[in-house]
Amino acid sequence: MTVTEELRAARDLLVKHQQDYDAARREFVWPRFTEFNFATDWFDQLAADPQRGTADALVIVEEDGRVLRRTYADLSASSKKVAAWLQQTGVQRGHRLILMLDNQVELWETMLACIRIGAVMVPTTTQMTAVDLQDRVDRAEARWAVANAKNLAKFTDVEGDCTLIHVPGVYASDAEKEVPQVGDRKVLSYEDAYAVDAEPVLDIPTAADETLLLYFTSGTTSKPKLVEHTHTSYPVGHLSTIYWIGLQPGDVHLNVASPGWAKHAWSNVFAPWLAEATIFVLNFGKFEAGALMKAMQDGGVTSFCAPPTVWRMLIKADLTQLKTPPKKAISAGEPLNAEVIDQVQRAWDVTIRDGFGQTETTLQIANTPGARMKIGGMGRPLPGYEIVLIDPLTGQEADEGEICVKLDPRPVGVLKSYFGNKEKTDEVFRDGLYHTGDIASKDEQGVYTYVGRADDVFKSSDYKVSPFELESVLVEHPAVMEGAIVPTPDEMRLAVPKAFVTLAAGYEPNEETAREILQYTVTKLPPYKRIRRIEFRELPKTISGKVRRVELRSEEVKRHGGEEVGGVEYREEDLGIQRPKR
Repeated sequence: MTVTEELRAARDLLVKHQQDYDAARREFVWPRFTEFNFATDWFDQLAADPQRGTADALVIVEEDGRVLRRTYADLSASSKKVAAWLQQTGVQRGHRLILMLDNQVELWETMLACIRIGAVMVPTTTQMTAVDLQDRVDRAEARWAVANAKNLAKFTDVEGDCTLIHVPGVYASDAEKEVPQVGDRKVLSYEDAYAVDAEPVLDIPTAADETLLLYFTSGTTSKPKLVEHTHTSYPVGHLSTIYWIGLQPGDVHLNVASPGWAKHAWSNVFAPWLAEATIFVLNFGKFEAGALMKAMQDGGVTSFCAPPTVWRMLIKADLTQLKTPPKKAISAGEPLNAEVIDQVQRAWDVTIRDGFGQTETTLQIANTPGARMKIGGMGRPLPGYEIVLIDPLTGQEADEGEICVKLDPRPVGVLKSYFGNKEKTDEVFRDGLYHTGDIASKDEQGVYTYVGRADDVFKSSDYKVSPFELESVLVEHPAVMEGAIVPTPDEMRLAVPKAFVTLAAGYEPNEETAREILQYTVTKLPPYKRIRRIEFRELPKTISGKVRRVELRSEEVKRHGGEEVGGVEYREEDLGIQRPKR
């Protein structure tokens, strides 16, 4: 059996058992390859198939309504040209390339091209500054950078031997196609790749454990780590993601994620193409619920994945605008609260299914198609993953503790290492487990519920408090667009929960609003979990959109120490909050 046939057999088994979780868990076995190349062993095989080759592999909708379509055969051919051109320009196997592109066809061409020739990709968001890029050039040892003129300009003061490649984009004007000057750096034109009449050459096949991707984490609690993935850990490991989403051949999958982050590769590259589906992308400058739903309707989207922030914005709009809703609805990035799930269920007759994974892994735990859902729960371990919860204090298995992945046998979708950081790698790989740093609980039915990052959970009056649990109650109030809970020092209780809130349109950041929100939460939470402080502000976030609670916690420590940190804090005791009768 060839690697292509073996991978298809594993994929087909998961598709067959999408409605039978127990059978999928029992029968699925990870394909174990010694050599594998996603571009040549999988994508090209689909492109050569008479039926799949002519199907859309990628559809990109622009904000002005223009639509770009590329079949599997189209992308196979163009990515071969780009791969051959990269080799001609000097890109060698193992060289690291920073990919700093928008949702444009050149991104997918370049990714397939890099896979073909064994080059290592360093996906990078276009929001990076010159300081961020210096860090990436240094720590990832990047020798090439692929970007448009605006972002190439950020490399002017970046030190290091990094050759630049200018990508003007499909719809660029003649002026925009001109290769820009970036200091004294060498700048090549991506347009030259399309004139190449040659095949890329790879003398030795890519090994299964050979490095393919270097991802910088979003850094919610510490400096971003550099996650190393291989030619199989994402390209094959996302079989678990297919099962979570419920993707099937012919699906049209829309994932709202920005290039440069791992979730983009999850649902905008590997999982859909493993499933022989169409990747449907909106290259919009800003989010607008009506435009999103129109594009979904026009494009025949059957599967939709979005982070909680987008889901919360969607339910503020009229969901019935979408006459043919997707059959599969997914949320990822941070846990989603029950109120949003309920509203989408009523409007679209589809249940948003949450899941848990990391940049470091593919999907580990999820609510899968057809499975009975526990509101607020994130589901059960996916086929190929064995999960245990470890009490951080005792090191023993418990019903609540750190989510850990058993490594015997090791799931294919787990990172290879934290690149250049043996100490951190050894820290997370110990005792035969991969330690995620996230806390969850498990009930009698084996359903896991997310508690929070180990660094975010805190104690108040000796009771353990999960920020997510309180935030789920907080965002049920119509005044709250987004909320984050952190501990603030308290002499009597050690710490008490404080809410930082971004208000919805039409609400004023004043005492009356603070009283209304806190009074509402009092009726929903037990006394030891009650939110006792509130402040209105925009929440600090990572570039990928995750809330930086560490920054908010730091502010509270400074405030308690007498430093001026700005903002108006409203306290429960000053607002006349009425306690419910019990």
